Amino acid sequence: MSARPTVLFVCVHNAGRSQMAAGFLRHLAGDRVDVRSAGSAPRDSVNPVAVAAMAELGIDIATAIPARLADEDVRASDYVITMGCGDACPFIPGRTYLDWVLDDPAGQPLDVVRPIRDDIRARVEALVADIDAK
Repeated sequence: MSARPTVLFVCVHNAGRSQMAAGFLRHLAGDRVDVRSAGSAPRDSVNPVAVAAMAELGIDIATAIPARLADEDVRASDYVITMGCGDACPFIPGRTYLDWVLDDPAGQPLDVVRPIRDDIRARVEALVADIDAK
């Protein structure tokens, strides 16, 4: 792993879970980690309820733009964290792959998205601790 590891978060639409995870990692790790996110079938914009849930914690993901997953994204990453994207993510040897089983916030009200957000935060905190330990 490089001195400054790269983490890629992948979900189907790159509009909710992966964007929240990327927002948390940027907030918690700062410039110690390069953060990427992408989706196998990205939406046009980030889920406004995910934006609102993160804003409650002072983290702004409103300007994030969903991106299509490319093989190059995976090759450039030390950690690849998938969230419900199935087999859409290519496997490149030498990467650390984690599959986070999380409910999809798409179409959900804020009171349903908050626990998803909090679960993502706990997972990102554990990821930061793992990265810092290496």
